[in-house]
Amino acid sequence: MSRLTRSFAKWEPTSSTYSLLILSASRPSRLQTPGYLSVMKRSLSIALAVIVGLVIFAYGFTVTDVNLEELGSETRQAALTRILRALAQPDFVEWEQDEILVQRPILVPCPEGGALALPAVDTSGPYMVAPPCAAPGSEITVEGYNFAPHSTGPLNFIPPSGVSLQLGNIETDGAGYFQTTVEVRDRPNEDVQYLRAITRTNVGWPALSRNGEDTIDKIIETVFMALLATTLGTLLAIPISFFAAQNLMRPVTSPLPSVALIIIGVPVGVWLGAQAANLISMVPTSMSLGPLAYVGGFVVSGGLAFGALRMALPPPGTTSAINRSRWLQLFALLAAVALVVLALYFLSDFLDTLGALLAPLLGPFFFLGEFVSEIGQIFRLILVPVCGLIGGGVLWSVMSSAGQWIVERVSPETGKMVNFVLAATAGAVLFGLIALGLAWIYQLTNTTAVLLWPALAGALAGLAVAARVRYNASLPIGLTIYGVSRTVLNALRSVEALIMVIVFAVWVGIGPFAGVLALGLHTVAALAKLYSEQVEGISNGPIEAVMATGANRLQMIVYAVIPQIIPPYISFTMYRWDINVRMSTIIGFAGGGGIGFLLQQNINLLNYRAASAQIIAIAIVVSLMDYLSSALRQRTL
Repeated sequence: MSRLTRSFAKWEPTSSTYSLLILSASRPSRLQTPGYLSVMKRSLSIALAVIVGLVIFAYGFTVTDVNLEELGSETRQAALTRILRALAQPDFVEWEQDEILVQRPILVPCPEGGALALPAVDTSGPYMVAPPCAAPGSEITVEGYNFAPHSTGPLNFIPPSGVSLQLGNIETDGAGYFQTTVEVRDRPNEDVQYLRAITRTNVGWPALSRNGEDTIDKIIETVFMALLATTLGTLLAIPISFFAAQNLMRPVTSPLPSVALIIIGVPVGVWLGAQAANLISMVPTSMSLGPLAYVGGFVVSGGLAFGALRMALPPPGTTSAINRSRWLQLFALLAAVALVVLALYFLSDFLDTLGALLAPLLGPFFFLGEFVSEIGQIFRLILVPVCGLIGGGVLWSVMSSAGQWIVERVSPETGKMVNFVLAATAGAVLFGLIALGLAWIYQLTNTTAVLLWPALAGALAGLAVAARVRYNASLPIGLTIYGVSRTVLNALRSVEALIMVIVFAVWVGIGPFAGVLALGLHTVAALAKLYSEQVEGISNGPIEAVMATGANRLQMIVYAVIPQIIPPYISFTMYRWDINVRMSTIIGFAGGGGIGFLLQQNINLLNYRAASAQIIAIAIVVSLMDYLSSALRQRTL
């Protein structure tokens, strides 16, 4: 028996040994510890995620038809090489070319009895050496001597009809020599036919090619498309951004009577404002006036408008009969607005007439006269919708005050009844207007389906709202406006300018004007979102300080909001101009004008050298715009 065996036989377990065995038996195994289980779950989750990811990407390879065999296709490699070489040689400049034409007579087929005697070759200048005759479809070797060094050109077969049939291309070396093997065309004829080589060499200084001139014209057009679209979009996005800012619209609340009267009154105000603008426009339109008469009408109506405005809004501390009467103030204010509209009509007619007179007198700067005329036409075009908005805004204010007056002066029981009546009427009006819009889109003519049932549904909805709301409860009308504004902006932003330009191209015709409108509309949606988010991030301290002085909401925006947002607004606007320059190159593919339209034409015609010139021009302009916008942002921030 070994020593280890004898020692083990003499060993007797003690009480501490039994305790250690009991603790070991009662301790949970490693697989039962919570930490180990969590690690196992995490590992399994990672493994499952990797497997799912592999399955997704594998299916993606199948859906996208990834075919790596095409990379080795000789045909596709040859086509790719041809395109890359064409793109590396942009058609932007051209040289005057010296052309050398050399002919070599040949008989096809060889005449019976041996070849006829052909004229001797003049070796004093460029000449070719080739067999005097050949069978149709056979291969011959053609050599050339004394050509211009490093020149290229076609080698053609000229039958008796005179039609050139290209056999191949030639390229001379530094000594003006070339050698090529070509296949003779199957055009048998007893008359002498010819092999003709034409080489061209560049001479003189380069000049812009026709494609280069078109590229410069279109890239300038593209830059100004982006400029006009950015300007138009910015002017519309700034006021819209205040309605899409949650922190500005959340405090705006109104009682149910005010909301109902606003829904009823605003459409009426828009219609009255548009009709008033049409009536006012008849004053200058009905007169056959010259430019000086239009200036006189503008000065007189503008002066009267200023006087009426001073009467409606006298300086602080001034007392008068008008100041003591709200109705007289309202009448004076409406008269001032009407006179301002009349003055703008006189101004628009004056600018239109003046521009038409100046355009032929300015010679090469005729576009300045056309610009003045078009500014006048723009004034006349936008006055009707602007007056409609003014009319809607006036009735908004009047109806809001009327609703507040009802809440403050009627008993709860009467107020509840008034709420039922006004809410039902407002619901009927709102649903009826929506139904009219849908009827116009879908060309519905059934009066009952178009107006009666939607109005009835709107009235029931209004009654339901009135039943759930206290007669003097304030409704979050500001948040409603905020939600509608954000929804419209999101919808517009989700539609690419490439789609918008298709609609505008149908409306105003294919060209850069359609591109400006499409980019402008997309700019409104994009900038209004950025602007509104910037407004939501401003400090509330200045707003609270200005509101504590008793200022109204317009004064609060002017003195507390605008000073905080001017630098980021400028930065966003510059960045959007940069974006519009790049987008202008794309919308041309859908008829939006600019360099994109020219690029699309050249790509469709497989003219890759011309397309390369447009691509390089786009890259240069985008880079310059990036540096310019960066410099402007640094100067303004």
